[in-house]
Amino acid sequence: MSISRKQLANAVRILSMDAVEKANSGHPGAPMGMADIAEALWNDYLKHNPSNPNWADRDRFILSNGHGSMLIYSLLHLSGYDLPMDEIKRFRQLHSKTPGHPEYGYAPGVETTTGPLGQGITNAVGMALAEKTLAAQFNKPGHDIIDHYTYVFLGDGCLMEGISHEACSLAGTLGLGKLICFWDDNGISIDGHVEGWFTDDTPKRFESYGWQVIPNVNGHDTDEIKQAIETARANPNQPTMICCKTTIGYGSPNKSGSHDCHGAALGAEECALVRKELGWEHEPFVIPDEIYAGWSAKEKGAAAESDWNSRFEAYCQAFPEEGAELKRRLQGELIADWDAKADAFIAEVNAKAENIASRKASQNAIEGLAKITPEFLGGSADLAGSNLTLWSGAKPVCKHPDGNYVNYGVREFGMTAIINGIALHGGFVPYGATFLMFSEYARNALRMAALMKVRNIEVFTHDSIGLGEDGPTHQPVEQTATLRLIPNMDVWRPCDAVESAVSWKMAIKNTSGPTSLIFSRQGLPHQSRSDEQIKLIERGGYILKDCDGTPEVIVIATGSEVSLAMAAAEELADKKIRVVSMPSTNRFDAQDEAYRESVLPSSVTKRVSVEAGVTSFWAKYIGLNGKAIGIDTFGESAPADDLFKHFNITTEAVVNAIRELL
Repeated sequence: MSISRKQLANAVRILSMDAVEKANSGHPGAPMGMADIAEALWNDYLKHNPSNPNWADRDRFILSNGHGSMLIYSLLHLSGYDLPMDEIKRFRQLHSKTPGHPEYGYAPGVETTTGPLGQGITNAVGMALAEKTLAAQFNKPGHDIIDHYTYVFLGDGCLMEGISHEACSLAGTLGLGKLICFWDDNGISIDGHVEGWFTDDTPKRFESYGWQVIPNVNGHDTDEIKQAIETARANPNQPTMICCKTTIGYGSPNKSGSHDCHGAALGAEECALVRKELGWEHEPFVIPDEIYAGWSAKEKGAAAESDWNSRFEAYCQAFPEEGAELKRRLQGELIADWDAKADAFIAEVNAKAENIASRKASQNAIEGLAKITPEFLGGSADLAGSNLTLWSGAKPVCKHPDGNYVNYGVREFGMTAIINGIALHGGFVPYGATFLMFSEYARNALRMAALMKVRNIEVFTHDSIGLGEDGPTHQPVEQTATLRLIPNMDVWRPCDAVESAVSWKMAIKNTSGPTSLIFSRQGLPHQSRSDEQIKLIERGGYILKDCDGTPEVIVIATGSEVSLAMAAAEELADKKIRVVSMPSTNRFDAQDEAYRESVLPSSVTKRVSVEAGVTSFWAKYIGLNGKAIGIDTFGESAPADDLFKHFNITTEAVVNAIRELL
């Protein structure tokens, strides 16, 4: 029996519709509308192996309009991934592999978590950038060992989100020719017809970015779709936007073309009418063998990977050093003696005993660690001269395709989501940078990094009122505390060059989530430590200065305020005072109870916290009767020294707080 392409596409429509109907929750419109595009792409072009979803040279497929998640679940199930029908039936149910929006790490073949609109396309820009850069670094004549595309489905909502402007503008500038996007131009969002709030000339917009634009493609005509894909793939120098005219909810007699099918189940009566309209005679969740056979990508995928493995073996024989290095990087492993070399660098930093701003210490750490971390792909959202993220070996990818540094421009949100895409792609240790205040712009992408548990290192400088005259618009007050509240996020606020180097080491080694590194503009004094204390920095909090016997008061400080705590302890030398430096509360909280008790014994209830930020965060460490020195208002515009005095964040304030407790 011959199966038509329309029948293959209808299998996606029906399966998506039935899963939403069973869950009585979801978005059937987009999967039904984009099924023909998906069928053409997945069956004729997408290079992937359902038996090995992590094959390094696979094409990446991103469903940026993640609310249409049943589209990707249907595609994964039908093409042969380990996503059985039972999981399709459990759509949107607790602990299923088919949550309401695609989540990285749940269903095999889901490349990134999407749902917050605009971030999927931005992750895809990161993936395409990673592919292009990795290919330039490793491919040799006759050995195109890194050679894959990034395909994206996106809707009107993604294009309305500001982040899509940030990311797509940069993608055009960087000439990411293997990025191919399909705009589901159905004219509908959840509020109805978008003509009342979205009348952009999208083709002209993307042309202005430097993209190749293919307008007015019939999203239900396989021949037109395939011709557009061929045109896109033939242009290696520009990303491509394929503008597909579609009907949302295609196949639904009464709800297609309307927002009624955007975000709600169609209802049993309408589902029956869809079956009749599409000529689908099978019960819910029943897929004929011939349909499965028409969709299966296992044999083709296994052959494609086998061919690549043979070519990679030939590459490794011809270029053994590069082959071993590429294999290491694709496996996400650091060089064999990385820890020892990182510790040797930290020892060098300690020996220098420099009194420098921690942002400068961060730059020194990048310089030192880049020598043993060739997979660095750094960058900054402009401000590189202030964030100090450039190092002597930095090569901008905008000028050198095989470079290792990205000039992101003033695009904090876009940068952070692009870095997520780079991390998901693999082969790099990516980092980005901006002022701590502008972590607010990047916040949702930071949260997505934490949700996906991917290594995204963010360098946030100008960490407090210490940045001075720029005033409260640029002075972070609550940002450090709120970053600490994000699950899976490590936050480090080091007090000097040594802690800064250790925080970089820990960020690079953290493969289970993102890290925020928070650095000062102003100079910070070096703190003397034993070798044992240096090692304890990694635990997030440790005793920097102790007293004989049980302390009367414990002072906990971070960043630039550690020096205030140390000075106060010196001034009150006749008192039993312990100073705890806590550069990472997250890491400290993760330590075993015995260690935490050794640093902050529960018997010592008189405690002081010192941090130039909101004070309420510190209650869990100092108790309700402790003294918290910080700032609970917005800042002011003035020289840094004047501001610390004005807001009473001084050695004298710490001394007075200790005396009040005693």
